[in-house]
Amino acid sequence: MSAGAGAPAGAGEPAVGTLPRPNPPTTWAARPAARSRWPWRTLLAVAGGLVLVLAFPGYDLVGLAVLGPAALALAVHGQRLRSGLWLGLAFGLAFFVPLLSWTGIYVGSFPWLALAGWEAVHLALLGGATALTSRLRLWPVWTAALWVADEALRGRFVLDGFPWGRLGFSQTEGPLLALAAYGGVPLVTFAVALVGALLAAAVLALLRARREAGTTALQVPAASLRAVGGSVVLLLAVPLVGMLAWLPLPGSSLTAGGPASTVAVIQGDVPRAGLDFNAQRRAVLDNHVQRTLELAEAVAAGKEPQPDVVVWPENSSDIDPYTNADAARQIDRAASAVSAPILVGAVVEGPGENLSNTAIVWDPEEGPGDTYVKRHPVPLAEYVPARDFFRFFSDKVDLVRRDFIAGDEVGVLDIGGTRLGDLICFEVVYDGLVHDVVDDGAGMIVVQTNNATFGYTDESAQQLAMSRLRAVEFGRTVVVAATSGISAIVAPDGSITESSQLFTPDVFVEDIAQRSSATVAQRIGAAPEWALTAVGAGALVVALGLRRRAAR
Repeated sequence: MSAGAGAPAGAGEPAVGTLPRPNPPTTWAARPAARSRWPWRTLLAVAGGLVLVLAFPGYDLVGLAVLGPAALALAVHGQRLRSGLWLGLAFGLAFFVPLLSWTGIYVGSFPWLALAGWEAVHLALLGGATALTSRLRLWPVWTAALWVADEALRGRFVLDGFPWGRLGFSQTEGPLLALAAYGGVPLVTFAVALVGALLAAAVLALLRARREAGTTALQVPAASLRAVGGSVVLLLAVPLVGMLAWLPLPGSSLTAGGPASTVAVIQGDVPRAGLDFNAQRRAVLDNHVQRTLELAEAVAAGKEPQPDVVVWPENSSDIDPYTNADAARQIDRAASAVSAPILVGAVVEGPGENLSNTAIVWDPEEGPGDTYVKRHPVPLAEYVPARDFFRFFSDKVDLVRRDFIAGDEVGVLDIGGTRLGDLICFEVVYDGLVHDVVDDGAGMIVVQTNNATFGYTDESAQQLAMSRLRAVEFGRTVVVAATSGISAIVAPDGSITESSQLFTPDVFVEDIAQRSSATVAQRIGAAPEWALTAVGAGALVVALGLRRRAAR
């Protein structure tokens, strides 16, 4: 059922929602002409990937996100599998190479380009699948579902996946963000991709209408006009649904919806950015102790309210306070001064030769108590699987001298009368880990992170965007505590009420409601992702079956 590889977008296209007749096989004589049209399709795919980057933090042109899926859909429409794979790869490289540039800021270009290339391979698969399904009826729906399926795959395989750059994470504001409360990131991704695919369908229908007008003395057939109008109406309907979806959701108030706790966030900063940010580990600890002592003075002077809980970031103590008495004394000093328990991000020795990325509840009277060990250490950053294999490509893997081990308990901690769900750094990108802490009764979400290793890049802003979507998804306030920035407090509607700057010490204190309500997204969990993945996979199976039948 696929068209010849050289058919231009819109050439011989049916009205949206109809199934075209099979094109005759492309002859050998026609193949050079077909290949000659690849450059403009490739340029369109590359342009789509670059435009999609602009929708993410660093540029924040959220509305441009739909143009990425639209460009890819136009580029691969009516193409063969091989062409779709190539065009998807071109799109993926144009998107991921700039988006993930922060990964190579201190370790060189090879790890950065290798990761971007691996992520782009997934979009190559998406391009091929989109090309195969582009001649089915209702193809914009199948295109959007395939985006969800592709992200589901990318977020789970290999080494537990790396779901950075999902379409849904581009929506930090606007009508489509509201859909996170009903279906999480997958539903937002589906909506963005659907609007893009419908935009592509409208362009193709308009091109066909113009072509038919030119062959019928400017009298455009009614079917073509209906196709254009139908695509535009559906395109506008998706954001309209998103606007209506906001109506029952929580607003920007931090204190509505439950009993409030006073939460203080400490950003102590680091001596310098880079991989050796913790070369002066005691200085990092001292920075956070000093900021906490200053907060205690402000509380005593009546300038700040007495906090119920103080949140320090990941790596705020890279000296194990269980084995180093001096580090323990400094944390005790800070907790006693502020008269509140501190959630300390620490590197803890063990078990065995390993390390643990651990959050410790440090009480001013009883000292260290409950802990949470990071459940998803980052491969090649916190542990190195198959070290000899990866060393062949880069000796930077040996910067990870000792592997961090994964924890096995959900990060819900009772601290200062507050039941919070703790996530450490990149854990916020994984749907299941966030869902677990809310399911376990967290009244608010805390993200402890350290972004000093990425310097003055967009990484911290991109990660903060994920927290904004999580706030809407679960109807919870999200507190982000970063070692060197960006720390923030995100309201349940995804708006930012407090934020810090990169590599600048900061402290802020807010009253935050401990919410117990459940959004639709929390209740149904991963069901939207699996359902949409099944829809996309089903459309692909149908397209493959029709293709084989046409070949026979």
